[in-house]
Amino acid sequence: MAGYLVEDQRKVTTLRLIEMKREGKKIAMLTQITDAAGMDVILVGDSASNVMAGNWTTLPITLDQMIYHAKAVVRATQRALVVCDMPFGTYQVNETEAVTNAIRIMKETHCDALKLEGGVEILPAVKKILDAGIPVCGHLGLTPQAINKFGTYAVRAKEEAEAKKLISDAHALEEIGCFAVVIEKVPAKLASQVAQELKIPVIGIGAGGGCDGQVLVIDDMLGKTKGFSPKFLRRYADLNAIMTDAIGHYIEDVKNCDFPNEKEQY
Repeated sequence: MAGYLVEDQRKVTTLRLIEMKREGKKIAMLTQITDAAGMDVILVGDSASNVMAGNWTTLPITLDQMIYHAKAVVRATQRALVVCDMPFGTYQVNETEAVTNAIRIMKETHCDALKLEGGVEILPAVKKILDAGIPVCGHLGLTPQAINKFGTYAVRAKEEAEAKKLISDAHALEEIGCFAVVIEKVPAKLASQVAQELKIPVIGIGAGGGCDGQVLVIDDMLGKTKGFSPKFLRRYADLNAIMTDAIGHYIEDVKNCDFPNEKEQY
């Protein structure tokens, strides 16, 4: 099953993603370690704040924590492009602090690129990071780091004014030099329009099939989580049930003195 449907074994780069868009090849993107299965892009997402640290939002995760996770992923990756989220508070203050934090992530993790949330409001920081030679992926639509501003995880850009701003922001990110843009939880028609207008790849999450690629959180798509079930999520396994059943059997065997048996001891 390793390398499923992957003919091109070259290391995925930002240029390769743009080539894939031009060639009409969809881009597969997940969070965490999936390189052996043939994943194109691995996102070390600040969603680790939710799925690994148990926080309600992505806001609490720190720069040190993101660096720790990214270092582990990079060490286990050979082919996929590894993109690391810059966590909340590391690029919003000013451009100098943004590029300082960006350089630290790149030097300590050896990841391939960074992802930042926001449009024209963060362009100065994006430009400074790009000027330092660091590839940047944008993120528009529902931006979880701004959840306290939105007050809801509902679909974004349903109204004309917000939709026009999203389109404008996407073009601005492309023009300044971003190699790709993630668009989260917006109407499929809008996301498809952006994908058609931009020359760089548009990766969707809850944004329909008209995007150039898709991204999900691996804990969600493998069914490790139960409470989170948005409309856009397809579960490819039910690891929660498998893990719970296995742990239950282990507890039962321990309490019944069935584990360890004579063959399982020295």
